[in-house]
Amino acid sequence: MEKIQIDGVDLHLSQPDALPMSWVGQPELVTQVLAAWLVLGENDFPLNPRLVGKPGVGKTTLAYHAGKSLGRPVYLFQATMDTRPEDLIVTPVISEQGKIKYMASSVVSAMIRGGIAIIDEGNRMSEKSWASLAPLLDSRRYVESVVAGIKIPAHPEFRFCTTMNDDASTFELPEYIHSRLQPRIFIDFPERDEELEILRENLPFADEEILEYVVEFLQAAHEADERYSPRDGINIARYALKRLRDGHEGLSDAEKEEAAIFFLKEAASMILDRTASDYFGEMVDDRQFEE
Repeated sequence: MEKIQIDGVDLHLSQPDALPMSWVGQPELVTQVLAAWLVLGENDFPLNPRLVGKPGVGKTTLAYHAGKSLGRPVYLFQATMDTRPEDLIVTPVISEQGKIKYMASSVVSAMIRGGIAIIDEGNRMSEKSWASLAPLLDSRRYVESVVAGIKIPAHPEFRFCTTMNDDASTFELPEYIHSRLQPRIFIDFPERDEELEILRENLPFADEEILEYVVEFLQAAHEADERYSPRDGINIARYALKRLRDGHEGLSDAEKEEAAIFFLKEAASMILDRTASDYFGEMVDDRQFEE
């Protein structure tokens, strides 16, 4: 674990995230994130975009992909209602020798290394926690750790963004925080062709026919203003494929097709709700297949 010293205090840094995330949606959204992070001159500083949209539309994947495209280490911090200011900056722990050891958060580790910090679901975090980051998100570009008694400046290459779900189970953030989290980049449900590419990327082992069924399901749900997301479609397909493999290898092609639709409907009702399977339409009569 890397250790650095700031004003005589040893800080232990966390490791960046290495995740199999690949953005296959609109390239324009990546361009918008990168434009927010651009610095135009000596007196300019990067903006801190907030990526807003329904759960499961790929906000975190977009942010991670944009960060990796810069060739910088990317750090994810999962925000919750219980996130404290010290969780975002420096946390004291007891070492094996019984001494206090100061652990830098993923945000501070990104600051020091010149990486990308992504706070996931940022509007689940309270104002008190956001207030501890306020000087980082304007031209001052530093945080202060009350616990360690130090001020930590950000590396010039440090970049920041947050994702926010547009649902009710979140905090209403004050204007002085929102004004620091700009621009607002909205991620909507993808068009049919994009959604199919997302499914192909995440389900390379699935037959094209299964993917077509799922994308039709998702597009019908979007048209009806349901909150079903590409992530939901991926989970439905994965479970249905597992069910199809569980003792149904000997079916004919026609029987496999009927079984696939049945299990897709079953998966939709189990993963989402009872009415979700209706969006698959009347593809096949609901009947039980022998296990």
